Amino acid sequence: MRLGVVGMLPPDFREISDQHLAAIKALNLTGTAFHAPGEKLATVTAAECHKVRDTIAAAGMELPQFGIGFSECLFDPSPVVRDQVTSKIERGIEVARDLAAHTCLIRTGSLNPAGSYSPSPRNLTPGARALLVETLKRVAAKAESEAVTIVIETHLLTIMGSPEINRDVLQEVGSERMTVVMDYVNHFQNLDQVYNSTERLQHIFEIMNPISVVGHCKDIKLSPGLVLHIDEEIPGDGELDLATALKLWHDAHPDGYMLLEHLPNEKYPRAAANVHRILAEAGIPVH
Repeated sequence: MRLGVVGMLPPDFREISDQHLAAIKALNLTGTAFHAPGEKLATVTAAECHKVRDTIAAAGMELPQFGIGFSECLFDPSPVVRDQVTSKIERGIEVARDLAAHTCLIRTGSLNPAGSYSPSPRNLTPGARALLVETLKRVAAKAESEAVTIVIETHLLTIMGSPEINRDVLQEVGSERMTVVMDYVNHFQNLDQVYNSTERLQHIFEIMNPISVVGHCKDIKLSPGLVLHIDEEIPGDGELDLATALKLWHDAHPDGYMLLEHLPNEKYPRAAANVHRILAEAGIPVH
């Protein structure tokens, strides 16, 4: 398997330098990944993308994921909103193509105006799912024409809230260019699953490994409070059986990337060292 990071880069990916990449390589990571606001992609030129692509390649690194940022919901009842977000994604697919990114990451959004990962009962209706599939089919058509693979970030609080739903939605879309991120942390739903993580991980990977091409490597901690708080943690510092997660990923995707994410830059050295240690102890090769 391979390891990379989403982070440690300037906000504008066009400003990526050899120094940024050298800092990532110093952590024994070979992949770099980043996001860009969808509304700004219209001003990005192919020449600028090619410069970034060539800078990454010259450093002996790869770009396993390019993410498009947007606030709209893919299954908004308004066709105007759906057209608007589809247009942003289609432009992002073109940018991903010019960057030679392995994947282009999107999110489903939510009908809760508080944000894309805020729950709403309206997200769980048959009508919402039908609109989601309709939009994803449009996105898939563009991805197929540009030979770009889409990865959807899914989460238990979203319309694609379980491994089973992820599988079923992709079957409805029916495109080999439409996949999901193996973000296993996002699909722990209760206390028992966290404290018996080996069993839950086996279930998640059984369903999602065949429909995933890139993964996010994180851990879980349980925080205090009168309701359940499942929070992200530095890999190796939390509750999960990461050796099992990494082995299941490697067995299915020996050349696939797991990406560290959602940490301040000063914590990535510990995260990378922890993951390399777990891999070495489990006898899992990384390259």
